Amino acid sequence: MATGRARRLPAAAAVLALAALAAGCADVEGLRGYGSHGELRAPLSLWASATPAPARPGQTPNTPTRVDVPPVPSGDMREADALAVVKADVAAAARADGGKGVLVDRRAPALLATCRGEECPVRPPVHHDLTGDGKPELITAVDLDGRVSELRVYTARDTRVTRVLARRAVLEATEVAAGHLTVREPTSNPDFVSVSEYVWDGTQMSLGGLTLDDCPALKKADEPCPRSEL
Repeated sequence: MATGRARRLPAAAAVLALAALAAGCADVEGLRGYGSHGELRAPLSLWASATPAPARPGQTPNTPTRVDVPPVPSGDMREADALAVVKADVAAAARADGGKGVLVDRRAPALLATCRGEECPVRPPVHHDLTGDGKPELITAVDLDGRVSELRVYTARDTRVTRVLARRAVLEATEVAAGHLTVREPTSNPDFVSVSEYVWDGTQMSLGGLTLDDCPALKKADEPCPRSEL
């Protein structure tokens, strides 16, 4: 029986995983479970002299980005048209991305271009205060193929709608607690899920913790997984 115990990643694996997630380039299948076999050894650095160029502005999906939709004078994202926000954001990200699939999955613009209302593959909007200003943000996701989704979080900054989190993932479970947004994803080890916790850093939703957990996917809304040791 799953106990909901969180397991911290080995130091080397945690550093690599955090770096990949922060860059927006993590495998949508989540982390690879390291299992209980084999001896942990210090990593062997490959191509130590080769370093990537820093990302240019707008080159990473988590860059806070203003969305070209009507402003929200109250700052309460419940007043925004959630579907219009997602459509405008995805279309603009696709143009900026130039079809590379970095800022947004290449399938998303086509899925949203002509759909209307409930036929759109966009999850019902959820509103929670994630920034601590007493006004709720908009949390939603575009379901791409029945498995992979584009998770998006929007806030109103100076009345203008702004995306503050973009994450492509297999959303096995998504939770909000104490203003933190937690995403659970499957790993290659069926006994564990990866748990990413996003927190407001004053500018955007940043990765604040990463663990492996043996709590399974949520089955019922009234039986949440125990909070991970983050």
